[in-house]
Formats: sequence, structure tokens, C-alpha cells
Amino acid sequence: MADRQIVLDTETTGLNAKLGDRVIEIGCIELLSRRVTERHFHTYLDPEREIEEGAAKVHGLTREFLSDKPHFAEVAKDFLDYVRGAELIIHNAAFDVEFLDAELELAGLGRLTEHAAGVIDTLALARELHPGRRNSLDALCERYGVDNAHRTMHGALLDARLLAEVYLAMTRGQESLAMDLDDDPAPVAGGPARFDTSKLVVVRASTEEAAAHETLLDRMEKEAKKGIVWRRG
Repeated sequence: MADRQIVLDTETTGLNAKLGDRVIEIGCIELLSRRVTERHFHTYLDPEREIEEGAAKVHGLTREFLSDKPHFAEVAKDFLDYVRGAELIIHNAAFDVEFLDAELELAGLGRLTEHAAGVIDTLALARELHPGRRNSLDALCERYGVDNAHRTMHGALLDARLLAEVYLAMTRGQESLAMDLDDDPAPVAGGPARFDTSKLVVVRASTEEAAAHETLLDRMEKEAKKGIVWRRG
């Protein structure tokens, strides 16, 4: 296990990088020796193409909002400098890695794994630890007692923060990535297991990030004919 790890998430225009879908948001959280630091990486990107309706319903990002954002090639160096040499932690890693590889190829910068030390797929890890159970990020937040009540829509930086908490709870300092549950009470049949999350580090959104989120909601609200559900009283 590397001392420096980067928890990474992306949002995209659609589901198929091979058909030209693009990355529109990258969010990264840094872990040093299993502690969340304040050094994160976050950017929105202009995809230079339309966003599929199904994808927009998931993350709420619009072509209009992204029209003045940088292209991937403009931030690629900063992104690679941030992740270089670190072990990447990604939920359903194959999806994000394929999209980022496509962006890096367009920029002539190789592949993601050429710059990072390796990749941990938390979806594969969760399936190994919890076979036959739901292992989406929301399901894992519930299982490990990670508060995701503020997650009304997907967002790369928010999801990376939640995944960082989930990953730390799943691994709990075990070098083998296996959980030691001896100190935990037995779960109630049919209900989620309970875990001690008192030592988890919660990274709150900065004033700037919260303002950017509100600006995004304002734009979405103007475009919605009936308003947006997460602002209804």
C-alpha cells in the first residue's frame, strides 16, 4: 500500500468513451498515510460536445455551464502532476480509467497507469468483502455509516470525498485490505452492519466550492420548467 493515495472520480457526457463521450468533471482527494489532506484537485471541463440526457439527469451538468470551462488538454499537466506516483482509488475503476485514457491519448500524454503507481478498484474490493450485496457508493455509505444525505446528485469531488471515507472504513488500516470485525457488534439480520466511524476525517466543502455549487443549481433552476426537486421545501 502506497503512502500517498488519490481517491478519484469523474463525470462524463455519456457512458461510452469509444463513441466519443468525454470527461466533464474530475474530482480528487489526497490521502497521506491514510489521512485525508487539504490538497485536492477539482475541475470542470468543456467537452466540446453535447451531454446525453441520461447523463445530465445523473450529474446535473449542462452544456451551457461547461461552455466557458477549460478543455482537458489545458489542465492535463496539472492533473498529471497531482496524481503522479500515487496509488489511485476509484469506484468501478475500469470506467474512469477508460475515459481518462481516452482524454490523455487525445492530448498525446500516454495512459493514466503510466503516471500513477497503480489502481485500487473499490467496487471489486467491495464485491470481495460483500458478495451478493449491493455495492454502489450509496449502498456502501449506508453500510459503513458514512453520511451522504447531502448527495442529491452525482458530483466528482463530492463522490471522491465520500469514497475516501468509505475506503478508509472498508480497509481500516489493514495492510491486507481485510476487515477485522472482532470489536464490532453482530449486525441485525437483514440490516446494515454497524462500524465505528468516530475517527473518520470529514472534509467539508469550502466556501468557494459551496458557492460554485449554488451557482450551478441557480443555472439548472432557470432551465427547469417546474423548478428543481432538491430546492423544494
